[in-house]
Amino acid sequence: MLVKKVTLFKVKIPLKEEFTTSFGTTRYKEAVIVKIEEKGGEVGWGEVPAGSGPWYSYETVDTALIIIRRFIIPQILKSDIDIDDYMNVVKHIRGHNMAKAGVEMALWDLKAKLQSLPLWKVIGGRRAKIVSGVSIGIKRSVNELLKTIGRRLDEGYQRIKVKIKPGWDINIVDAIRREYPDILLQVDANAAYTLRDINILRKLDDYNLLMIEQPLDYNDLVYHAILQKFIKTPICLDESIKYPEDVVRAYMLGSCLIVNLKPARVGGISNSLRIHELCYQLGLGLWIGGMLETGIGRGFLVALASLPYVNYPNDISASNRYFKQDIVEPEWTLNRDGTISVPNRSGIGVEVIEERLEKYTEHKLVFG
Repeated sequence: MLVKKVTLFKVKIPLKEEFTTSFGTTRYKEAVIVKIEEKGGEVGWGEVPAGSGPWYSYETVDTALIIIRRFIIPQILKSDIDIDDYMNVVKHIRGHNMAKAGVEMALWDLKAKLQSLPLWKVIGGRRAKIVSGVSIGIKRSVNELLKTIGRRLDEGYQRIKVKIKPGWDINIVDAIRREYPDILLQVDANAAYTLRDINILRKLDDYNLLMIEQPLDYNDLVYHAILQKFIKTPICLDESIKYPEDVVRAYMLGSCLIVNLKPARVGGISNSLRIHELCYQLGLGLWIGGMLETGIGRGFLVALASLPYVNYPNDISASNRYFKQDIVEPEWTLNRDGTISVPNRSGIGVEVIEERLEKYTEHKLVFG
């Protein structure tokens, strides 16, 4: 793939409703959209879903722009490059996985299009439909939360995940279980607790949860291993898994039983494929998580969720869950059985509507 031109779009798209976690409230989806054009005119798209501030990760849209502009584009522009070549180019950049991933995903989309194949088939996917769950943020009241859960269940989502934090945990899980005793339910703490909260976390064992996601520090593996010995509910790690090697470390320590795989967090599709294989070999559960991606990033999530060893419902919602209008066509939709169909068009399977993209673009940089 001879890279002729790279365009970066810094976008800010309003969400239909605010999304609150233990570390703050999001009202706009900010991202860097990456467009790569090769010598024949074919285009690949990628997305850096980092937010405006260093809350979930130290990376932001602004740091991603710097890393891509100064350290990645100069090494790939006018170069004949494949995915393996790209991984060798960026391996000397420490960290900044989301920046690396945004460009790598565009190359994967481009590669699949040049082969006239859907991305999910290129990476070894097998499912024509992927099982979809939904993530629900912290609400103003328990009643509002229950109404939101009811609405999402009516829409067809097969699994409910709710965000928790100290003071918004046992009471809300108890209320959910009283109202919906049999639904697939899990909780996500986004690193809001410490081992001093072990008595609270042990109480969650009473509610038949699929898992508790990232209860302790975002960099921790050791204390999660201690916690897992004292609770029956499986621990799922999110922020603590930044590289494939972290999966092996977590397994050896006993830090978790399940992994939430977010391709942007781990550096892209290539590392995601390695983690997928490792989880199968080590007997760890696996599912694909989201970061409020636009329809571009969502295409990569769907492709990864079609892989054979993904064995839990995914955090991949329909476009209308977050946006009044997505920047792709067709928009991602939820089937009545709570699944999302995997598209058979080449690449990620959707077309980017550049007029809509430009509407939400705050800053645009063109190279080449």
